[in-house]
Amino acid sequence: MNTLVPHLQRTQPYALGLFRIVVGLLFACHGAASLFGVLGGAPGGGTVPTGLWPYWYAAVIQLVAGALVLLGVGTRSASFAASGSMAYAYFVAHQPEALFPLQNGGEASALFCWAFLLLVFTGPGALAVDGLFPKREQHSEAATTPERKATAVA
Repeated sequence: MNTLVPHLQRTQPYALGLFRIVVGLLFACHGAASLFGVLGGAPGGGTVPTGLWPYWYAAVIQLVAGALVLLGVGTRSASFAASGSMAYAYFVAHQPEALFPLQNGGEASALFCWAFLLLVFTGPGALAVDGLFPKREQHSEAATTPERKATAVA
């Protein structure tokens, strides 16, 4: 088993990237179904009426955040918004019906909430659009050399 660990560690960013892609795609499909009636439409059929609180707004978050996560663009921020929307969905729509997700139909909301929260902390992994662009340098006082400090003062 110990010889397998280095191989698994090398593939970890790719596994995380695939996880992000699948979760983002599934989430975006929920939003597209509710907004455009595709893939079976909104729960109960059809589409969600524009502006209907909270369903239309949740569908927009699902579509936009899901697409951003799928592509790996602003993954942490999009995942934070998606996780929060699923926590809201769980506690407002599902939890009042029963205590456990299996009893109240909130399994998808709970799983999406925790999956997106994981992406907030891990980042996008490999295969993300954000990875195509170089990261900006962060300038901090601690990173400044003594020579730069002297010229900045003068």
